[in-house]
Amino acid sequence: MRDHDEIPEYHSSSTPASTALPKQGSKLNILLITRGHPFDRNAFFDIFDSNSDIQYSNVEHPAAQFMFNREMAQKFDCYVQYDMPGVQFGEDGPEYADPPEFYKQGVRDMGEAGCPFVIMHHAAAAWPAWPEWAEIVGGQFLYTPMKSRGVECPDSGYRIDVAHRVSPVMDHPITRGIEPFEIVDEVYLSEVFEDSVIPLFTSNWTFNSDHFYSAANAVVRGELNSSKDWHHEDGSNLVGWIKAYKNSPVVYLQFGDGPKAYENPNFRRILAQAIKWASSVEAKAWAREMNSVASEKT
Repeated sequence: MRDHDEIPEYHSSSTPASTALPKQGSKLNILLITRGHPFDRNAFFDIFDSNSDIQYSNVEHPAAQFMFNREMAQKFDCYVQYDMPGVQFGEDGPEYADPPEFYKQGVRDMGEAGCPFVIMHHAAAAWPAWPEWAEIVGGQFLYTPMKSRGVECPDSGYRIDVAHRVSPVMDHPITRGIEPFEIVDEVYLSEVFEDSVIPLFTSNWTFNSDHFYSAANAVVRGELNSSKDWHHEDGSNLVGWIKAYKNSPVVYLQFGDGPKAYENPNFRRILAQAIKWASSVEAKAWAREMNSVASEKT
């Protein structure tokens, strides 16, 4: 065979991915939503490529916003969100955009229909101009000082590549088989709505401003890893929880900043079990019951 007739490695090194819409069957159909925050794409997608229990489709913003409606959600077992829409970084700091009305209504309709959400890491910083998103997540990461739940709050804190110990705090399908473990990951000193979430995991890191850096110093002043002139009240050490949004089961996992976390076998197991639980009939029944109880109280 002549040299110019040889098949390039990129043509032969992998099996082409299917372009067909996922079919319902033995594997869970996942819609994976990304964009808005940088990440190591190959290392991240390997988490899902190596999970033999799922098949997934990836869609990025802004096109992803058209997938948030009841009709599209019925084609998938679970939405996994590793996205951060509504935040645009510029020279003078971030600008915040309100989501389109069709998106807001689509998310609400999905909640009424009981569509499951697994929300990861920086997705807690999404849509800061839309307070309902923070209520869906059960918390909020703030890049600049602003109101959260109607209260003025300082910008949140971050710390990258922290070696910390994570412990499960209750017996649950997501925590099953997980013993306290070490992970190197980014941690947040941010708003956690402890009154509306059910804790799954805590961290042994110290969640006060002495152990974090200011988000606003980084994105407004260009001062990375700086806590200059910044103070934040002591925060929650919760790093994973569940809650209900209307009739939808919601899982939030703070884990997952980069390859060191992606490769952690405990993180991978937790994420896989979160997807499996959120997609289950039991989780949807639990969310409906939680919503019913909450409705009776209001």
